[in-house]
Amino acid sequence: MAREKFQTLTEQMFYILLCLQSECCGTDIMAQVGKLTHGRVAIGPGTLYNLLESFLRSGMIAETKVEGRKRSYLITDAGRKALEDEYRRLLTLAEDYRRLTPEGGADHA
Repeated sequence: MAREKFQTLTEQMFYILLCLQSECCGTDIMAQVGKLTHGRVAIGPGTLYNLLESFLRSGMIAETKVEGRKRSYLITDAGRKALEDEYRRLLTLAEDYRRLTPEGGADHA
């Protein structure tokens, strides 16, 4: 069964929307994601700009400023809802894991 677009977010999608709670351009987003995740999640320019375009078309972000080739964006109410829905989904997954694993998933050395 095909997954509805944006029903769940990839890590890259999640972090892009998270960063866009304040106005950012693409290079700012890439830097912030790297910093937030201590380099665990990287977003290349191709992926970033494809996702930004998809988010724009779906109304999840809005373009706020254009200065030459530099474009800035900000999350919309629809984007905030998608981000919140994904956060709640991840919390549910984590709670299920804690509930169904010995010691709540604690490592046993």
